[in-house]
Amino acid sequence: MSPELFAELEFDTLAVRAGVARTNEGEHSEAMFLTSSFAFDSAAQAAARFGGTEAGNIYSRFTNPTVRMFEQRLAALEGGERAVATSSGMAAILATMLAFLSTGDHVVCSRAVFGTTNVLFEKYFKKFGVETTFVNLTDIAEWQAAIKTNTKLFFLETPSNPICEVADIPALAALAHQHGILLAVDNCFCTPALQKPLALGADLIIHSATKYLDGQGRALGGAVVGSHKLLEEIYGVVRTCGPSMSPFNAWVFLKGLETLRLRMEAHSANALALATWLAQQPKVKQVNYAGLPTHPQHQLAAQQQRAFGGVLSFVVEGEREGAWRFIDGTKIMSITANLGDAKTTITHPASTTHGRLSAEAKAAAYISEGLIRIAVGLEDIDDLKADCERGFANM
Repeated sequence: MSPELFAELEFDTLAVRAGVARTNEGEHSEAMFLTSSFAFDSAAQAAARFGGTEAGNIYSRFTNPTVRMFEQRLAALEGGERAVATSSGMAAILATMLAFLSTGDHVVCSRAVFGTTNVLFEKYFKKFGVETTFVNLTDIAEWQAAIKTNTKLFFLETPSNPICEVADIPALAALAHQHGILLAVDNCFCTPALQKPLALGADLIIHSATKYLDGQGRALGGAVVGSHKLLEEIYGVVRTCGPSMSPFNAWVFLKGLETLRLRMEAHSANALALATWLAQQPKVKQVNYAGLPTHPQHQLAAQQQRAFGGVLSFVVEGEREGAWRFIDGTKIMSITANLGDAKTTITHPASTTHGRLSAEAKAAAYISEGLIRIAVGLEDIDDLKADCERGFANM
């Protein structure tokens, strides 16, 4: 199916049809090309492929048909011109930063990001002379005040991990572009089934395909989506540095994308029901979920998203001891830091996903000791409520 046809098709059709390339065998399902390299008909063809004068496969680190199918399908779903797949979500962020940042450059990043993202900017990029200013995700004035003459990129998650704050993407895009700054949005929590950051003004979309794009916790992967011009720079990093997606994982993600919208709607419905119920429990001090009318960015989320996603967090009484006792009291939910799985997962961010942050950084990002994050899966909602009741009884 030609890319020109993509613009005429609806999301669910693209999710099962976009990017499919069949071999001469006529297979119906996407083929797995589990090979490290590709053979050429002649030395001249090999030279032409390596020189870029002839299109075709060379080496699976940077040209593999299965990976390419995943990239084309994800780009079509996000409304982007191109996608580049990587070995993980963190590799997608790394490749993006290596493509566009140099020593002496400056990044503005929201405080409300995955803990490892914070460490990447604060520790590792800092070693190479890239400065990062962390700001409040929802305060446009802070973003504006943080801009310097050497600011090259804005980076954010929306909804954020794990507080579920929501950024005003069009407002931040307008601010960034006014100053010639790129806007990169991590769309992991919503996926293109619920949110289209490029259509809202973002330049780049970051994905951890490990999460909802897969949907069953089977494989690691990441991706960046955007324009051909920007993605060519990121492709160069992946080709040279090698944080590539494996063909097998790409095939897994292709299958995951086929059911993406159906799963995201089910995750969102379950999460809204659980968040509403948790907000009524006496041992809960606060629930963070944009689907609740009490959420500070509820109206903004309703404008930007088709639904509110599957991740919520809440603060319980008793600080760390109370949170750990709640988690240990559950019997159905999986105690693991991953999210986006059909199975509900539960974790204590302050000691796991954000455990490497300083006490000051945790406080600035509202990561309290009583905070629990649940990535709501596809189990029956009554069973999940009953499991939470076990947690409360154990406190």
